[in-house]
Amino acid sequence: MADNTQMIDVVAEREIMLTRHYLATKETMFALWTKAEHLAMWWGPDGFSCTKVESDPRPGGKLIIVMEGPGGFMETMTSTYREVLPPERIVVDSEVTMPDGTKVITSSYMVTFRSAGEGTDVTVQAKAGVYQEAGKLALAGMKAGWNQSLQCLDDALQGATDRELVFTRLYDAPPDKVFPLWTEEEHLAKWWGPNGFSISVESIDVRPGGRWVFVMHSPDGKDYPNRITYDEVIFPERIVYSHEGPDLANAQFHAIVTFDEMAGKTALSMRLIFPSVEAKRLNIDQYHSDVGGIETLCRLKGVVDTLRHHEQK
Repeated sequence: MADNTQMIDVVAEREIMLTRHYLATKETMFALWTKAEHLAMWWGPDGFSCTKVESDPRPGGKLIIVMEGPGGFMETMTSTYREVLPPERIVVDSEVTMPDGTKVITSSYMVTFRSAGEGTDVTVQAKAGVYQEAGKLALAGMKAGWNQSLQCLDDALQGATDRELVFTRLYDAPPDKVFPLWTEEEHLAKWWGPNGFSISVESIDVRPGGRWVFVMHSPDGKDYPNRITYDEVIFPERIVYSHEGPDLANAQFHAIVTFDEMAGKTALSMRLIFPSVEAKRLNIDQYHSDVGGIETLCRLKGVVDTLRHHEQK
């Protein structure tokens, strides 16, 4: 009866399915999805953290996750394990509430683990509904949120969480419009780099194995040679590359840029993964990459807004 009443209250629903490959065994992946200490390391999209996790992975057992996000945002996910089949599958039913107890989202998800090559394919099938019209934005961001969470899981698995910088931004254009701004020379020249910087492109070949060679010119007249080698280029979803700095000898960082559609907009996430925590700290001290990343994505917003304005004329 409770389920039927809940469904009447739901004003909108959405279903998604995502598959991602991880370099770990099924047993390891299953543990990462069910043990509280592991879930606390990765659960939630970029910019969120878990302040409390309780997990009792058995049919009827509870899963409780409290998350905090930007601007003091806080929500609690109260879940029940409906099915637990180690190390093959889990099925979870959930509700998300605000601090005052207001119900926001009802959802269920099934996660399956399948051995594939040297690792495991993890497939998430999720269904969610919202109780208020205003909650439809949460459904619009559902795929982006799960995609970012699955990337956070990979970061935790690879031990990259403490040695990475993550930047996010929402752009008022769909991914098929924003993605080319990262791959075409005429657009890159308008926004790449922190405030006051400009670039000169020597060559660009945006494909797996291809390279982008360019020089960044600082406001004080210094030149910084750069070289990017592309590992993945999947239009309009994902770009992965290695970035070499001024000495062009070793990769300064590995970058993963994702473009997720969200109600006609693009939820962009850019993570810079350094070889070590020390390398990350050195890069911030020498090149101010923490501030530079924010300024660079802000400059990109200016280009997106200008193009959108011209299209609307």
